[in-house]
Amino acid sequence: MSAITTAHAIDPEHNKAQVKRIWKAFWILLVLTILELALGLTIYNIELNANYNEHLVLALKGTICILTLAKAFYIISIFMHLGDEVRNLIMSLAVPALSFIWFIFAFIYDGNSFKNLRNTDAGSHPSIENVQQHPAATPAIKEGEKN
Repeated sequence: MSAITTAHAIDPEHNKAQVKRIWKAFWILLVLTILELALGLTIYNIELNANYNEHLVLALKGTICILTLAKAFYIISIFMHLGDEVRNLIMSLAVPALSFIWFIFAFIYDGNSFKNLRNTDAGSHPSIENVQQHPAATPAIKEGEKN
């Protein structure tokens, strides 16, 4: 049995295929990274302008997020060898990973909500800006009296 394992490890064709696969992964990840950096620099240059289009910047940021997720799943597929596994195993690992992304958005939303509620004291009593300053109580001046 050990002879079969040793023979498989020394097989030059198998090694060439693995090296080719690693180089292919390197080039794909390099291109995706360069695209992300180019989009980031584009956002930086757009935001230097005083009246920039916020929707364009938001679309570019969304594109960067999508490219980052593509890189993450590609890395998982190649270097963690999930691309060679059966579909059920891949889905049992991918679905929790996607729910983790949902958790991030939920925590950001909840944190923002907490920040806003904390800043306004949740309406339990008026905030400082809403309190009207009452003039100091002065004795009522009756008609006909002078100081």
